[in-house]
Amino acid sequence: MRRKLTQIQMKITSNRMTNPTGDLPLPLLIICLVSINPLPTASGVTGKPPDLSEYDVYEDTVTPSGLVPVSQQVIQRCDYDPCREDQTPCLTLSAATGCSCPGFTLDSDIPEAPKLKSVSYNGSGVVVRWCAPYSQVTTYVVAVEGREDELVLEETRRSGIVQDMDHRAKVCVFAVNSAGKSDGSCMMYRPVDNWLPLTSGLIGGAVGLLLLLLLVGLLWRRRRQKDMETRNV
Repeated sequence: MRRKLTQIQMKITSNRMTNPTGDLPLPLLIICLVSINPLPTASGVTGKPPDLSEYDVYEDTVTPSGLVPVSQQVIQRCDYDPCREDQTPCLTLSAATGCSCPGFTLDSDIPEAPKLKSVSYNGSGVVVRWCAPYSQVTTYVVAVEGREDELVLEETRRSGIVQDMDHRAKVCVFAVNSAGKSDGSCMMYRPVDNWLPLTSGLIGGAVGLLLLLLLVGLLWRRRRQKDMETRNV
């Protein structure tokens, strides 16, 4: 085939030399153009087709959208309530079950202040209740203004009872760990609340005594009327 094309090209060249101004026949012109500029292959280039074997690596990992799927893991939060009495520390729960604790500070940081909820009298002492901070805590300290003695409680506690409080004073609770002591969360205690149970008891006793006296008076009067009726008969 190539030899035939070469003979045709030589013939065309000789014709041009002998007749430079003459027109070539149309079929012969088409054959020359095809031999000089061959048609492109299906891949768009001539010669050896490209090696696509290197793309086989991505065949199983690339999704139709072009993204690699990522496995999603469900994160379970720990059953932790900062206000629950005798609550197991969240980090202990996390180590045992693999659950997630919400943003606790490290033991190397001074803990945040606990949240004091209430200070009230329960008949035998002043009950102090609080919620734990989102920090690592080893102990809690309850302090009363004007008193040197402090109440030290374990990290699982959320309440404490202060004895012998008969005056108005500020009560504070602190969180402590190896890094130091937190700021205090404080509330004013007013001992007027102590008299409420006693006052209620006194009022109830007085009302009961009055009813008893009234009942005795009614019974005595009824008996007297019966005695008078008996004498008249």
